[in-house]
Amino acid sequence: MKLSFVIPAWNEEELLGATIASIQKSAQNCEYEIIVADDASDDRTSEIANEMGAIVVSCNNRQIGTTRNDGAAIATGDILIFVDADTIVTPIVVAETVDAIQNGAVAGGSFPTFEGQIPLLAKILTPILRLLFRILRVAAGAYMFCTPESFVGAGAFDPKFFAAEEVHLSKKLHAFGKYKTIKARVVTSGRKFRTHSSFEILTTLFLVSIPVIRNLKKRKNLWYGPRIKSY
Repeated sequence: MKLSFVIPAWNEEELLGATIASIQKSAQNCEYEIIVADDASDDRTSEIANEMGAIVVSCNNRQIGTTRNDGAAIATGDILIFVDADTIVTPIVVAETVDAIQNGAVAGGSFPTFEGQIPLLAKILTPILRLLFRILRVAAGAYMFCTPESFVGAGAFDPKFFAAEEVHLSKKLHAFGKYKTIKARVVTSGRKFRTHSSFEILTTLFLVSIPVIRNLKKRKNLWYGPRIKSY
């Protein structure tokens, strides 16, 4: 079973290398490919990806869902795994992903643990959101996976959404079979909690989990906004 890791990236020279290295270590017993969809970065993102053996897809979207779609378009694996460029993958995460698909799931995800300093409010509410996402069977964007067939059938990531595109896709994927939230957790940077308020981020995550409110379209700055040192 071949794994296709798709990493959307914009100006990720600081953390991309560690993300790729973690995938290479975690998937070393599998056949795999790493695809970095470089969304018109003006730093060394593309160079780092090339140096580390990743396949680089150049695009200019300023839209993370469309950028993920561009990476997935050239994937050749039996499982599509979408990993954010600031996220560390572990062997147990990969093993549970493969096991989920082999046991009949068509999609799933891992709710992340946040690295670095995060506000007290985020520490308190994150476990509640983790449980909510598990109950609703939706993915947090740092790590989600699906079969290529279900991805295409669900229409891929909807380009009209600038936030929570993974939640929208997760709900569509339910129509194609079982969704599995794996127990193992990836570790993702808590940097967004240092550039945006906890209330803004956690409210966004909460609102998009509610079907009648799941229509956020204009949160581009959560992904294409200011960058600070992440750790």
